[in-house]
Amino acid sequence: MWNVIVLGLTSLLTDISTEMVYPLLPIYLTTRLGATPLIVGTIEGIAESIASLLKVFSGYYSDKVKQRKAFAISGYGISTVGKVILYLSFSWPMVLTARILDRFGKGIRTAPRDALIAESAKKEELGKAFGLHRAMDTLGAVIGVLTAYILISAPGINYNKIFLASLIPALLGVMALFFIREKGERGMKSKKLSLEWNKLDNRLKMFLIIMFIFTLGNSSNQFLLLKAKNVGFNDKTVILLYLIYNIVYDILSYPAGIISDKIGRKRMIVMGYLAYGIVYFGFALAKMPVTIWVLFGIYGLYMAFTEGVEKAFISEVAPEQVRGTMIGLHATLVGIGLFPASFLAGMLWNLFGPSAPFYFGGLMGLLAAIGIKILI
Repeated sequence: MWNVIVLGLTSLLTDISTEMVYPLLPIYLTTRLGATPLIVGTIEGIAESIASLLKVFSGYYSDKVKQRKAFAISGYGISTVGKVILYLSFSWPMVLTARILDRFGKGIRTAPRDALIAESAKKEELGKAFGLHRAMDTLGAVIGVLTAYILISAPGINYNKIFLASLIPALLGVMALFFIREKGERGMKSKKLSLEWNKLDNRLKMFLIIMFIFTLGNSSNQFLLLKAKNVGFNDKTVILLYLIYNIVYDILSYPAGIISDKIGRKRMIVMGYLAYGIVYFGFALAKMPVTIWVLFGIYGLYMAFTEGVEKAFISEVAPEQVRGTMIGLHATLVGIGLFPASFLAGMLWNLFGPSAPFYFGGLMGLLAAIGIKILI
């Protein structure tokens, strides 16, 4: 479990860095740079789609050379460069560039990192391993959001100083990766991998198809934060909402992984997507601040029940020789839908009001739960 702990530490530090700035971006973009909700959605859609499109390729090549560590270091390093650009930003196109670099790095590192986690754990403890990693990752998010709240509460908020401070944990996270113990043989020749869709486990194929369809209703979390502001939250309380979400996510991720080892991944994932549907329908109807507090907590439940458990499921049913490729393919299929999902959410918001994108997202969440229950 050494590699799982080291990778968890890197994710913890990186998420401190990322979450120091992520909940501030929609506020920074709309109040300081004059961006509209449509621009916010477009930025996030482009950035996340680029990241996810890269994951299948990084997973594939890491399967070929069996060297995951180099991909992880490169990915985390590029994301750190993106944070430098964010610090220098004075217009929304620069924020777009920063987000693209940040997500480009995520695209390079994620599949190889997750494959390394799977290779470093016993098969009967995959849920536990991914759950531990998600818990450490999300603990970093909690610390990052708390740090953002403290900084934004200080007199005379300076976004650029916050962006600069976020570089410190990002750099420490990259340094931690050099302590990874990789089992791959150095200098080994690249293998020719054969990936035939028809020979994949039917459960894996149906899961990938359902996730792709669901993603069309899974817009950026930035819209949840914008909806909170629409209901009446100010800049500081919006950050506290995001903190509640991350605390619930952090507390439940590790237990959810362990439970999935015992009762099966499918049950956990179905419950997760039911929670997602409830959250999005709730956001569509929300009129009072207290409702938003509760919904952000349930949203953390959805993430805890699905994020790590899905990766454990794919690692379990995918052929071992293409495990990284399959983890990357899942992320890529989801990513293909991220841009149209966020763009569509922005359009629905602009044309029909703040509730429209959440009705659509809620429906897609319930359909995903039903599809997984029946078809997998």
